[in-house]
Amino acid sequence: MLKSFIKNSAKRRGYEILGPSRAFATERSLAGLLRQQRVNLVLDVGANTGQFADELRASGYTGRIVSFEPLTSAHSELCRKAVAYSNWTIADRTAIGAEAGSIKIHISGNSVSSSILDMLPRHSEAAPQSIYVSSETAPVNRLDDLCTLASDDRTLLKIDVQGYERQVVEGAQHTLGTCCAVICEMSLSPLYEGQSLAMELWALLAARGFEPWSLEPGFRDPVTGRMLQLDGFFVRRGEAAIL
Repeated sequence: MLKSFIKNSAKRRGYEILGPSRAFATERSLAGLLRQQRVNLVLDVGANTGQFADELRASGYTGRIVSFEPLTSAHSELCRKAVAYSNWTIADRTAIGAEAGSIKIHISGNSVSSSILDMLPRHSEAAPQSIYVSSETAPVNRLDDLCTLASDDRTLLKIDVQGYERQVVEGAQHTLGTCCAVICEMSLSPLYEGQSLAMELWALLAARGFEPWSLEPGFRDPVTGRMLQLDGFFVRRGEAAIL
């Protein structure tokens, strides 16, 4: 009775109390993926200010991280934070895409929703803090032109680029061929103009030899409860049982 009262009271105030099995499900999935695939190198594409690197270390990961970020302010923060870690490399400021050049990036109010693509109303209405407030030009490069992986690298490619995932994949054909795992943010509903949705990205990764390992909840519409984004965890087909 007391437990129900506390949980209901929290819900009325906009909070939810979860048991350990639900509250830490994503953290356990990440730690399990890293351990099972014996990952020793993470390519962090769309690093922002290092949130994923923080998650990696919190999961117990001690291997190498190479982060890629196009926004000037976020890249500066990455460089400042990485000074404390000898195994964390920050690449020169760049977006990652299908071809080299330069490109305009829209900067969102919350930074993390910044994108090369135009934002659609469904996104801005669900998260008003994500509305674009400015823009800047950044270099863009293919991941294949920036990365040379060694034969003993067990590489996880993480892609979080707000609708630009397909272009990252198209410019990472060789890199993907040597990765053992991929974590890719995927949208279930269009949030950015011209983006590829989850089913297409799933098919692209499947065509390159990956199979789903876990699907982790992400961004929801706070009014309807509809899931708008999730994180897809994929592993190289035939390696899902590696221990």
